Amino acid sequence: MAHQQLNEALASAFNDMADGLVSGSFGRKKRIGLTLVGSEHGSAELVRAAELAARQFADIEPVLIGDLSDAPFELHPASDLHECHQVMEALLDEGKIDSCVTLHYSFPLGVSTVGKVITPAVGREMIIATTTGTSDTVRNIAMVKNTIAGIALAKATGIAEPTVGILNVDGAAQVERALRQLIDNGYPIRFTESARADGGALMRGNDMLQGVPDVMVTDSLTGNLMMKVFSSFNTGGSYEALGYGYGPGLGEGADRQIGIISRASGAPVIAGAMRLMADGVQGDLMNLYKQEVKNAEECGLTDVLDGLKPKAAAAQAEAVTAPPEKITDGDINGIDILDIETARDALWGKQIFARTGMGCTGPVVMVATEDLEAARQVLKASGFIA
Repeated sequence: MAHQQLNEALASAFNDMADGLVSGSFGRKKRIGLTLVGSEHGSAELVRAAELAARQFADIEPVLIGDLSDAPFELHPASDLHECHQVMEALLDEGKIDSCVTLHYSFPLGVSTVGKVITPAVGREMIIATTTGTSDTVRNIAMVKNTIAGIALAKATGIAEPTVGILNVDGAAQVERALRQLIDNGYPIRFTESARADGGALMRGNDMLQGVPDVMVTDSLTGNLMMKVFSSFNTGGSYEALGYGYGPGLGEGADRQIGIISRASGAPVIAGAMRLMADGVQGDLMNLYKQEVKNAEECGLTDVLDGLKPKAAAAQAEAVTAPPEKITDGDINGIDILDIETARDALWGKQIFARTGMGCTGPVVMVATEDLEAARQVLKASGFIA
């Protein structure tokens, strides 16, 4: 019996090695989900992306989620995008897929996505932190958090000591000072220098085009704009043809590795997004991000962020008790990001349970479907929506 078990183990190992020699990939394939609903280019473009990923990357096994009668890969039925997301979350929680690529997914407030582009000047890959969602309602605080998320993705995808630059948007100088406080306290950040003659860690548009840093830190609205420009500058904007998508959502409460594309993303970008998700799985991104946050907190992150808060914020904050939790499967759009938490509190005050989040088109308040109309009336009466 022992000889038989040994022979079976050796045979299995030999077969795995043979498969690796044929495919060029050793070890278990990463099962990367892809939802098929909602693209402006139709589900056929998404299927083409999955085929492209499987053909280019031997370590990726696509798993499709959507409404098709026939599919070239494992398929889990779902009739609309909301149902796709429910199926996706269940597959992730059950460990049946390692990660998933989707669009128009509402992350909770505090979670934003970290994307990767190919810069046009020299064809260099560059991480943009961040591209959708929001890490915090205060821009400078969000950008400090974005830096940690960008460093985590860089390390998870093979860059041991990533260089960091801060895009010169409003508040960039304050963000640099905050990050240098963390450096002084022992958190390792490797600033790069602008390619312009005056140098410095603040990046200009030239640095964006050249891909000077490994990680470009900015706010998510600017990052989203840059993602769209880099991915579709040579197609007129209607078809995103280049890059790796808007990336995985990272932040407090993000436990599933979910990557984002847009409705305009074409097959090459979607395949690239699946590659980025597989790299994140390989590098244990979600746990690595948590470790980076822990390291930063040990170096005084909380105090650094407190120093960036508007002085009147604490005095204006009022404690509001949340009503009993419900499943929040309905979204309300059109609320300004600076008002999103106040809008949630207004609903809580009327005993309507709500969560804040960020969809691909901006901030959302999420409530139960049966509370949608009542919630809209409260928000309209309070002046948060028209």
